[in-house]
Amino acid sequence: MGRRQRGRFIDGIVLLDKDTGMSSNFALQRVKRLFDANKAGHTGALDPLATGMLPICLGEATKFSQHLLDADKRYLVTAKLGVRTDTSDSDGEVVQTRPMNFTQELLMESLEYFRGETMQVPSMFSALKHQGQPLYKYAREGIEVPREARPITVFELNFVSLEGDELTLDIHCSKGTYIRTITDDLGEMLGCGAHVIMLRRTQVAGYPYDRMVSLAQLNEMVEQAEAEELDAKPILDELLLPMDTAVTKFKEINIPESVEPYLMNGNPVQAPNTADFSDGELLRITIGESHKFVGMGSINDDGLLAPKRLIVQR
Repeated sequence: MGRRQRGRFIDGIVLLDKDTGMSSNFALQRVKRLFDANKAGHTGALDPLATGMLPICLGEATKFSQHLLDADKRYLVTAKLGVRTDTSDSDGEVVQTRPMNFTQELLMESLEYFRGETMQVPSMFSALKHQGQPLYKYAREGIEVPREARPITVFELNFVSLEGDELTLDIHCSKGTYIRTITDDLGEMLGCGAHVIMLRRTQVAGYPYDRMVSLAQLNEMVEQAEAEELDAKPILDELLLPMDTAVTKFKEINIPESVEPYLMNGNPVQAPNTADFSDGELLRITIGESHKFVGMGSINDDGLLAPKRLIVQR
C-alpha cells in the first residue's frame, strides 16, 4: 500500500521575502506548512545572513524550479571595509584588520575588474558539493578542499554609497556567483580587506520586487482569517504566481486542443510552425486559444513536438 499523500494539491510560485537568520530550508518548510501543500521546493538557497527574494515552488511548479535556479539574480550588498573574516561575512571570525588607504580612483578601477565575464573560485563556506558534502561542512572541520575557478558573469555592478567604512553595491549577476567572494576579493584589491555585513536578493529572473511576502505577513494573514472564522487557504492562494512564470524566457509553441490527449500521454505530436524553432530547443508548450500551459518540450529529428516535462492535469 502506498503512503498517503499529505497536504493538498496546489500549484504555483510564492515569492518569499526571507528574513535574516533563518535557513532557506526552514523558510521552505514554513511556507509549505502554511499553504498545506503536498510538495514544495525552493530555487536556490540564500545564506542565513541574507534576506530577500526566495521563490518557492508548490506542487507541479517544482518541475520547473531548475530554470529559476539557473536564472540571473540581483543583490544589494553592504561590505565592511578594513576587516577580513574567515567566511567573508559577519558570521565568521575576524582574521585580519587593516586601515583604509585606497583612493576613489582605485575603488572605481577595482569595481570595473568584476564586471563582465570572469573566473571565480568558490568560497569554502559555500553550499557547493564535494564528494556529496557541502564545502562549508569541510570548512567547519578545518579541511581545505581544492576548488576550481568557475566562469561567472556580472552584468551590472553599480556603486551605491560609501559611508565611513561601509560600502554598498548593487550587483546583477549570473547563477553560481558568490557575492561574498566578490566582496573578499575586492577588499584585497583595495588593500584593506572586507566582509559582507548585509546581503539582500532583490530579484530572481524577472520577478517583481513588490510581489514578495514575508513569513510574518503570511502568518498574519492566517491569524486574521482564523479570527474571522475564514479558511485562510483561498486568501493565501491569491499570492501565487502561475507556474509558467518560471519558464517565460523560453519560446512558446502553441498546439491545438485536438492533439492534447496524445501529447499528455507522452507522445510526440505534429505542431504548427515547427520550422521556426531549432531542433532540440527547449520550448514552452501551450494549448489552444487560451494558451493553457502544460509543460516543456522540443522538436525532435522527425520534426514533431516531443514532450520533455509535463504537468499533471487534475
